[in-house]
Formats: sequence, structure tokens, C-alpha cells
Amino acid sequence: MIKTRWVATLAALTLILAACGGSDDSTPAETTAAPATTAAAAAETTVAVTPTQSSDLTFHMVTHSDDGVFWSVVKRGAQDAADALGVEMVWSPSSNDPEKQVQDVQAAVAAGSDGIGVSLANPEALGPEVEAAIAAGIPVITLNSGSNQFKALGAVTHVGQTEIVAGEGAGERFNALGAGKVLCAQQEQGNIGLEERCEGLAATFNGDVVTQFVGLDSEPETQINTIAAALQADSDIDGVLGVGPNVAVRAVEAGVAAGRDLFIGGFDISNDLIAAIEAGDVHFTVDQQQYLQGYLTVVFLYLNATNLNTVGGGLPVLTGPGFVTTDNVSQVKALVDAGTR
Repeated sequence: MIKTRWVATLAALTLILAACGGSDDSTPAETTAAPATTAAAAAETTVAVTPTQSSDLTFHMVTHSDDGVFWSVVKRGAQDAADALGVEMVWSPSSNDPEKQVQDVQAAVAAGSDGIGVSLANPEALGPEVEAAIAAGIPVITLNSGSNQFKALGAVTHVGQTEIVAGEGAGERFNALGAGKVLCAQQEQGNIGLEERCEGLAATFNGDVVTQFVGLDSEPETQINTIAAALQADSDIDGVLGVGPNVAVRAVEAGVAAGRDLFIGGFDISNDLIAAIEAGDVHFTVDQQQYLQGYLTVVFLYLNATNLNTVGGGLPVLTGPGFVTTDNVSQVKALVDAGTR
């Protein structure tokens, strides 16, 4: 019999309680974090928990991830949870290739996975495989993308933010800034989560929204040039929402290239984006606390496998949105440097 590691699980449950306080109708709040001095003091007094008995449980995390600044933090959270609980975590990235993600889910099922975490950036491609995994008796939790699809597919819950609500919060920010027309700049095509961010922006923003794919994150010059061209073609655009951390930073360079002063917002966090907010070049970024998306998914799969626990009650477990602005960026920066934000 697998012995539950109560110390590690209690720590995990503390995180769960902090993450489950939102609902689809909630208004995004400022992201808060302990001051850097407090975080440092906590690190000095924390004792590493070593599991007293290893487990034969293996969980698979099948995502559309790459090795970039966002997904590296999700992976860090998943691995930290696996280490704390003494389970194996298999990380399967696909770099936005739905066919590879389908193959990775199939491989996890064939391997007899004890639970699968899957991001549904492309629910049309992944949906049948998720249903097949569940039919095979393997619990599935969606993370990051899939908040509107997980329940119909039969997943235990979804861990992430409601992207439309996050976009709505961004729209309200641009209203407060006084923007008149915003370019919603996307770095991936066919990603339903990014599309929903732009839909949410259009729902609450008082001005006009233009949505455009501006190039992949791996093509920085393309992104800069495409955004600059859009600005030059439409003099009414005075705001850019980058629906990822890299494209938001590149919007700053595009504005300089086009000779334009812009209101700029972003999604997620990177060192470059934090620096741009500190400098006043970017006004805000939407924080979905992606470390929790990896950490909580593994914890929830573990509790389901060992204690038949389910969470969410048919609703997603929200990890955001919050906002990082000039008011709280210094606090968050220390945690970004630590690799957990």
C-alpha cells in the first residue's frame, strides 16, 4: 500500500486553498507576492522534505509547451510536486505540434499512466484522445488551455485561468489607460486560449480591437517588423496587447521602430517583461501563476490516485488572472529570478 506523505501533501494543500478562491465571474485582482526580504527569509528556514517511501505512481504531463520562459516554470512546478510526493513525472513537450501531442497522449495510455495532465490548445485534435484515455480508466486533468472544454470531455478538473475573463481584465486596463484602438498581437495560430484572450479584450474595451498573428516567438525580428508595419498602416492604433510575454516586449521595440508612443500590455511573465514594466515601457501584464498549473495538476492527480479525491466540483481551479504593474513588480521580480513565477 502506498503511504501518503502527509507533510508534503499538507504543503500542497496549502497551495490549493490559495488557488481555489476564484470563479469565472470574479474580477481580476492585483497579483500580490511576499516582499523579496520575506521570500529570502522563508528560503533560509525551509527544510527540504524527503519522501520516506518511494512510489510506483507515474504521471504524464502532455503539453503544447516549448522550452521558453513560460513553460519552464510550469515544468518546474510539476517537477517540484513530483519530488515532494515521491512520484515520477514524465514531461512531454510538443512545441505547438498537435500531432505530436496526440502521439504523446497515446504513448502515455499505452504505458499505463496513473494520470495524465494535458493542455488543450487544440481541443479538436486532442479531445478524442482525452476521451480515449478516460475510457481506459486513466484520470485526466487539463491545464493551461481547456477551461471551456474539460468538463464535456470528462476530465477531473481544469487548472489555469479563464482566458476570456483574463482578456476582459486587460480590456478594462486599456480603458483606464485611455487607449482608443488596440492591436491584439498573437504569437501562435490555432491556439484557442490566445483567441479567447483577444475575444475577452474586445468584450470590455471601449475602443476598437484588431487581432493579428504577428509571428512565432522563435522569430523575434518577424514579430517586431510585423507589429511595426501594423502601426504604420493604421495611425489610430495606440495600444498593443501581446498575448504572451515575448511579443509584449517586442511591441516596445516595434513602437520605437514606428516612432509611436503606445500603451502596452502583456500576458504572463519573463525577466525581459519584468524589466520592461520596471522601466515603464510596458504598463501591465496578466499573471496566470503558471507554476501552480504544473504543481497543482500533479498534486490533484496524486490525490485522485491515492485517495480518490476530486477537486473543482465541475468548475476550473483558477490560478489567475492577476496583474503585475509598476506597483508590485519589485516584489514579483525576486520570485521570477528564483524560477517560480
